Amino acid sequence: MGTKIKEMRLRRKQTQQQIADACGISKSLLSKIENGQTASAIATLSKISDVLEVPLSWVLDDKYEQDLVLLPKARRESKIGDENMGYSYELLANRSQFSGLEPTIVHVTPKRMNLRQDSYTHSQDEFIYILEGSIYLSYDGDKHFMEKGDSAYFQGSKPHLFIPVNDEGAQVLTLFIDNPV
Repeated sequence: MGTKIKEMRLRRKQTQQQIADACGISKSLLSKIENGQTASAIATLSKISDVLEVPLSWVLDDKYEQDLVLLPKARRESKIGDENMGYSYELLANRSQFSGLEPTIVHVTPKRMNLRQDSYTHSQDEFIYILEGSIYLSYDGDKHFMEKGDSAYFQGSKPHLFIPVNDEGAQVLTLFIDNPV
């Protein structure tokens, strides 16, 4: 974990002092974390991940960067999330945030089970491709019908929601793309 933090800090061309100051911790503590000499509280790691602009999950993940990431379906967590809130998802590749891309399959809950009405926002741009079924993409106040084979690209910072069309549900290939701005 410390090695990953150090590598990201160096990629960003920042000193230990700069990161420590931004996190409100001592340079000595950051050095010990980077060198694996101390375990750190999640709150501290969360501050570091925020300053480095990477998810906390990336910091905590014990996997190292690879040129090729194979994730057979049998080893992939099948579904994460709460279907009653409108969706669950499968993370397709546990790539690092260096790539700026997070491929996911969103399973849109069938209409009869879906309780979600509030839109989402997030900092990443989003590309979607309808794999199965159909949805209404509610985006920034407008509603767009989408079916198998349709795609869209949009800013995640604007309110959006996948709304089920019927009781079949849908599967949506979603790529979350870090926005450099």
